[in-house]
Amino acid sequence: MKRLLVLGLLIASFWFPNTAAWAATAEAIFAGGCFWCVEADFDKVTGVTETISGYSGGTVKKPTYKQVSAGKTGHYESVKIIYDPDQVSYDQLVSYFLQHIDPLDGGGQFCDRGDQYRSAIFVTPEQQPIAEAAIAAAAQELGQPIQTKIQPAKEFWEAENYHQNYYQKQALLYKYYRARCGRDAQIAKVWGEYEQQS
Repeated sequence: MKRLLVLGLLIASFWFPNTAAWAATAEAIFAGGCFWCVEADFDKVTGVTETISGYSGGTVKKPTYKQVSAGKTGHYESVKIIYDPDQVSYDQLVSYFLQHIDPLDGGGQFCDRGDQYRSAIFVTPEQQPIAEAAIAAAAQELGQPIQTKIQPAKEFWEAENYHQNYYQKQALLYKYYRARCGRDAQIAKVWGEYEQQS
């Protein structure tokens, strides 16, 4: 009898899998300067299930942090966002991203300067018109041209393990870096009350 019960449970688990485990997810890739900070910001968003620091937009395969930070690979420090589209939309993520960077700065972000720290949205063909609309809305809101680039999504290379969840692993160092870099102060200066509502 016990064997039949176990067999029945196995069959039931096969035919009726846990729907939460099988929930569909989607991906977005953003570059907003230091990937530690972008990861920390997006981990606060309801519906975001995972954030991965890495490198996008370059030409070198399997780039290292040393190569990218030296500005020799064409990559941007980026974060891949895994999210549940039933809880948060791509449009909402793009708007949130723009409101948590300085989209008016084309030379880097905050204290991090150079092409590898510029802001960008890496898009699929389906995501491109949504990103373009968000950029247009931000330009209208701020009254200035937006420097954040929209680029086709290329291969995303995951960064070294010590960069993943850095803001949690090295909380004090991260907070010190973020404050000294002036990220939050500049975001408030650019976005003002509008940013505070996000």
